[in-house]
Amino acid sequence: MSLGDDHQSSGGYGGTGQTRTRLPEGGGGDAYGGTRRSGRSSSRSLVTVVGVVVLLIAAIAFANRGGDDSAGSGKASGDKPKTSATAPSGTQPVDTESSGIPSGYAHDEQGAQSAAANYSVALGSADMFDKAKRDTILRAIIVPARVADFEASLDKAYSPAFNKNVGLNEDGSTPKGYTFVSRTSPIGTKITEKTADSATVEVWCSGLLGLAGQDSTAPVTSSWFTITIKLHWTDGDWKIVTHSQKDGPAPIPGDDKASNADEMAKAVQEYGGFTYAR
Repeated sequence: MSLGDDHQSSGGYGGTGQTRTRLPEGGGGDAYGGTRRSGRSSSRSLVTVVGVVVLLIAAIAFANRGGDDSAGSGKASGDKPKTSATAPSGTQPVDTESSGIPSGYAHDEQGAQSAAANYSVALGSADMFDKAKRDTILRAIIVPARVADFEASLDKAYSPAFNKNVGLNEDGSTPKGYTFVSRTSPIGTKITEKTADSATVEVWCSGLLGLAGQDSTAPVTSSWFTITIKLHWTDGDWKIVTHSQKDGPAPIPGDDKASNADEMAKAVQEYGGFTYAR
């Protein structure tokens, strides 16, 4: 570009000063004009963006910290969760066991709900079909004064006819070549009554029951039910006084393809259960 061309494009006054001033408007590479102004504008935009991001991160961190602090701030640990009935409280699960069943629950509503959930798992397990194992479970989770009553009642319930109906041998043993499945999974819990040393808890559950194996006459099926457990604080832990069960609430069945017998048996053998805690 000549000086004459530059003069014309600059509006008629010429001179290198004016040229340098006007060149950036056309996207030129002058080091003094609009390029520097554009840099300051970009810097201000960048600062604004970074500021927003920093504020967003700080807000998220504060919210997370606030949730953690509320769980371990030293305030009453028995306070109900402030969201839904099935929301976790942040209280740590129990870390002790009695006959393989979680024990040592807190003396509050959360502890009662945790106990009811874990006791529901034990009462719905395959071990309940074995007389010796069943009695061990009952002694671990039932108030001592009621153990004998529970044993007598359940001995009648787990009759040879009932065992045969679910695919087992009459004595409760599993036929050779098959895998017996009986598993209860709590979905949620709620307190319906509570005093200082007693609590009634409803546990909504899904369950699996049946015999996995080729040509099984009692294939594994799923069900939905609610267990109502009345607990009493006994010898430093929650223990069951009464227990009952009713059907539902049950969702509309999905269109999942049923697994074959081998897949079901493998899943039950490989996937362990959980310790439930509020």
